[in-house]
Amino acid sequence: MAVLVLATIAVGAVAWLAQSVILPVLLAIFLSLIGNPIIRALRKLYLPRALAAILVVAGGLTLTGVLVAQLIEPAKEWAHDVPKQVSKLTPKIKTLIKPVQDANRVAENIAQAAGSTATTAQKPMVVKATSEEDKVISLATTPKHLTQVFSVILLTLFFMIFGENLQRHAIDLLPGWRRKKLTVEILQAIEREMSRYVLTISAINLAMGFAIALGLYFIAGMNLQETLLWGTMAALLNFAPYLGPAIGVLVMLVVGFVQEDQLWPALLPAGIYLALHTLEGQIVTPLILGKRLAISPLILMVALLVFGSGWGIVGLLLAVPLLACVKIVLSKIEGMEGWARLLE
Repeated sequence: MAVLVLATIAVGAVAWLAQSVILPVLLAIFLSLIGNPIIRALRKLYLPRALAAILVVAGGLTLTGVLVAQLIEPAKEWAHDVPKQVSKLTPKIKTLIKPVQDANRVAENIAQAAGSTATTAQKPMVVKATSEEDKVISLATTPKHLTQVFSVILLTLFFMIFGENLQRHAIDLLPGWRRKKLTVEILQAIEREMSRYVLTISAINLAMGFAIALGLYFIAGMNLQETLLWGTMAALLNFAPYLGPAIGVLVMLVVGFVQEDQLWPALLPAGIYLALHTLEGQIVTPLILGKRLAISPLILMVALLVFGSGWGIVGLLLAVPLLACVKIVLSKIEGMEGWARLLE
């Protein structure tokens, strides 16, 4: 047990230190799992695997480019107007918390009447970067981000093209027929289950984002570009269970209070988001996916906190697939089935 704990700590430390190398590889594997079922469908049309992989990657990049082109303007407007929107939001929040502030004033008056002395603490000096410094920092980090994006795209393409041959040659290196058979079964189960999970959950999240966009457009009365922006945000956040939808509801609360002066219309966007997410999380996803890759909410929350704190947004995206892979591997190894049940 001590060796296991030390090994886990060592693996975690290496994963955190080498995240600039590990994350692009894991993200490329994740994206290739999404594309593999489409590649298989194209292979049935007698297309070479390399050509099918290039078509899938090109199609994904084209759809991403079209979506970014549609969303860049409303996103820039919101980013530019954040200080103004926050200044509008502050009086509304003060109105809502006015009873609490009145109670605090009464408590302060009682304390002063009892002879308490208020001390004024010196405010710490805060050094803020100027806009020129911000531009220099963004220009310095842009090549690094572009390199990471390009490496993920290239790795995804290579995994789609050469993944099968690499897997076959790696299995040939294993000693013994039984180990080779077990490894093949594990890899086939991971690819089958993860491809099914990733493709299904991606379709569900896209439908979820589309439904939220429709609800915001027809019920909340938002314009088309903003509904596309918040629908896309909802679809992406839904890949991180619990934490993602919670962030989405908070964002919708802020958007509602910024755009509306009345309480109930301001709560409407968050209410639409919460109602649709509850319907998706409690009925649609369990009905479609079943319990084959069901993971304990407690284990999942711990994994989201660990991966999110160590790897950021990409960690939140990869937490569920990595846990599902661990569960599949444990369920296939003799004597480790109990650890797989522990994750359920």
